[in-house]
Amino acid sequence: MEQLNDFLVKAISGTEWPMFILLIGGGIFLVFRSKLLPYRFFSHAIAIARGKYDDKNAEGDVSSLQALSAAVAATVGLGNISGVAIAIHDGGPGVVFWIWMTALIGMCIKFYSCSLSIMFRGKDSEGNLQGGPMFYITQGLGKKYKPLAIFFCIAGLFGFLGVFTANQFTETFMSVIKPSETLFEMSDFNWKLSIGVVLAIVTSFVIFGGLSKIAKVATTIVPFMVFVYLLAVVLVMVMNASQVIPSLKLILTEAWNFNTLVTGGFWGLVIIGVRRAMFSNEAGLGSAPMYHGQSKNDEPIREGLVAMLGPFIDTILVCTFTAVVIILSGAYLEDGSGIVMTLNAFNTSLGSWGGVLLMVIVAAFAMSTLFTYSYYGVKCLSFLLNAKIGRYYNWYFVIMIVFAAVASLELVKNLIDLSYALMVIPNMIAVLLLAPRVNAAAKEYFAKLRSRK
Repeated sequence: MEQLNDFLVKAISGTEWPMFILLIGGGIFLVFRSKLLPYRFFSHAIAIARGKYDDKNAEGDVSSLQALSAAVAATVGLGNISGVAIAIHDGGPGVVFWIWMTALIGMCIKFYSCSLSIMFRGKDSEGNLQGGPMFYITQGLGKKYKPLAIFFCIAGLFGFLGVFTANQFTETFMSVIKPSETLFEMSDFNWKLSIGVVLAIVTSFVIFGGLSKIAKVATTIVPFMVFVYLLAVVLVMVMNASQVIPSLKLILTEAWNFNTLVTGGFWGLVIIGVRRAMFSNEAGLGSAPMYHGQSKNDEPIREGLVAMLGPFIDTILVCTFTAVVIILSGAYLEDGSGIVMTLNAFNTSLGSWGGVLLMVIVAAFAMSTLFTYSYYGVKCLSFLLNAKIGRYYNWYFVIMIVFAAVASLELVKNLIDLSYALMVIPNMIAVLLLAPRVNAAAKEYFAKLRSRK
């Protein structure tokens, strides 16, 4: 395990700057190239998500709202709860500012990438309509770029494992409701192994049902649990109202701390923010286009606008509230895994029942994330081989849930960071090269929209 972790650490150091340049540099280019279009039509995006422009006759498997819910289900989860805690612990409060900036840029990236997911849809070996980076790479850029698509999918076989989610769910369970060892007399390892097995079994009941079942479950769970979580953190902030403004000020002042002790100095701080933001909202990663590419929508720009709401929900809203609670409680100054820091923040403000409430929320988020991630991995393996073999990814997925439950946080975090960085490279290259096609489609779409008024 230690040797694998050392290898991952070395590999990550070699991918930091390519990932950073493509994600932030490329994202800023898209923001200006779009003339701030995604932000200017924010209210229109909400109207689309509410179903105002749904076309029942359009090709696809799920509605735009279901696609958004499924994509958000994969992002609004433990990355927003424990991932933020890890970021603040590693980089200090100032890292939250860079998470915000990456999220704002990410909204534009998702607009472009998810527009492309509708614009360049393909079919799998069974003739089913599919969308995602591998298809807009091969359909939009041509067959000579297929190695980029293959590279993306290979990285996805590891990046879309639910290892971080399974690991942090297990830590939450162990910290909150672990029964007395005098009754069961099991070691921590056996407890973690048991939790992993149960989690794998529960996940199996949904993921083997395919996209439609995953989307229905996600649409049911995600909106309610996001509301409950936001209600809980707002309650904590109300109870500590005098500390909210100082916490926000600390975020802004520490964001420009050029004397930070973070490894890599100021730029190390920024990179931590970028990595954790990417883990939170997955903008530039290429995951969301896989779901949005399945939407019953023949209008690429419309789908892109819906998709850009994802980073706003999961990062600007959820991550910010989590960060304020962690900072005002001082939990980030303590050692421990990400989820334990968040648990301490809730327990400090709400008492022992705060941890139980977070446990329920984490359980729902963990399940929804695992359900959606499995689908991403199936699509990657299906593209590399064929749709029939692709379904076997789910078996690999549930086995890795058990592995993640007993593995160290450092190992699973490094595995995800490396895989994500490798996936960003081919996806962002394709998005940047195909951006002019999206701009042309946007010009045509909004001309039609104005003519209807």
